[in-house]
Amino acid sequence: MAVVIDYKGDFPYLAAENIKVPHCFTTRAGGVSTGIFDSLNMGRHRGDSDENVDRNFRRLAEAMGIGADALVLTRQIHSDIVRRVTKTDHCTLDHRDYPECDALITDDPGCGLVIFTADCTPLLFWDPVTGAVGAAHAGWRGTASRIGSKTVRAMVEAFGCRPEDIRTAIGPNIGQCCFQTDEDVPLAMKAAFGHEAEPFIRFDGEKYYSDLKQLNALDLWQAGVREMEISEVCTMCDHERFWSHRYTGGQRGSQGAVIVCGKHG
Repeated sequence: MAVVIDYKGDFPYLAAENIKVPHCFTTRAGGVSTGIFDSLNMGRHRGDSDENVDRNFRRLAEAMGIGADALVLTRQIHSDIVRRVTKTDHCTLDHRDYPECDALITDDPGCGLVIFTADCTPLLFWDPVTGAVGAAHAGWRGTASRIGSKTVRAMVEAFGCRPEDIRTAIGPNIGQCCFQTDEDVPLAMKAAFGHEAEPFIRFDGEKYYSDLKQLNALDLWQAGVREMEISEVCTMCDHERFWSHRYTGGQRGSQGAVIVCGKHG
């Protein structure tokens, strides 16, 4: 099983074969935005028109089989904050109207959870036993603060999930090939994971390269998750198909990762 490309009409997206409720990692295609935001930009406040972003959200919601008013968004701050939500937590399609957090969980049927990325790591969670779902945005700071395992723990505490039942998908992000940093990033990873982080950090004599997908997978494994699908996509290498903050120097749109609770009421 893998993270594979799929289509809903003319709307392309990536989906994990091990997750059986509506979910996706969006690409740059399938929307109505123009210019540098061509065409599926999910991010407001980047210079795109609100009308275009609203229409893009409605296309995303339609592809997932729900109304846009069932989507709950994140106002991301590179934190380890996890919020439990329901459909009633939807207020607008503007993420800045929501409380600050970088992960959402729900067991409310039909509720869609949305996080945003443009090089950071998107994580999706589904428990087929309880029906609960989660979504998390893991930048390098979120990875170091172990937001993935904290999302798992929140699902256990809120919904009675067992970590070994939770299926996860790690979506497109900036790969180790392109994630060049100074020593601050590997030091943060070693502080979080100890010597187990070392296989996922490379030093070339001048800079460091960390594998955020595998570091998040390590975090989830240590939390008791056993079923994971990991995308092979590097958003910077594949910048024509995905938004990459580094490649564009910040002049870009945003991907969305969404998962819909399929639990029956």
